[in-house]
Amino acid sequence: MPRVKGGPESHRRHKKVLKQAAGHRGARSRHFRSANESLTHALAYAYRDRRTRKRTMRALWIVRINAAARQHGVSYSQFMHLLKEAHVGLDRKMLADLAVREPATFERIVSEVRVPVA
Repeated sequence: MPRVKGGPESHRRHKKVLKQAAGHRGARSRHFRSANESLTHALAYAYRDRRTRKRTMRALWIVRINAAARQHGVSYSQFMHLLKEAHVGLDRKMLADLAVREPATFERIVSEVRVPVA
């Protein structure tokens, strides 16, 4: 049986990898072997960091809410507890945005939840 090397398919695969590796430095964008390894790592990092970004953003929101809440004399954990008790349905992302962009509105929220519900 004759030997089949699969030239056209290999060429297509190499072109695809090299196109995806465009923007990588040096041989990593020009030589298939380097580009393939570089691309494999890049895709793994991208997958991992899409999940890491969610954790990082939540941590940032918490820091911002904590800083804004402490300006009004309440800690982050107390503030979140008061929000839960008052059945306020704002998530951390919205609270952090209010704390940064609309401090007056955030102050009103803090004052509303601090008042004991009768």
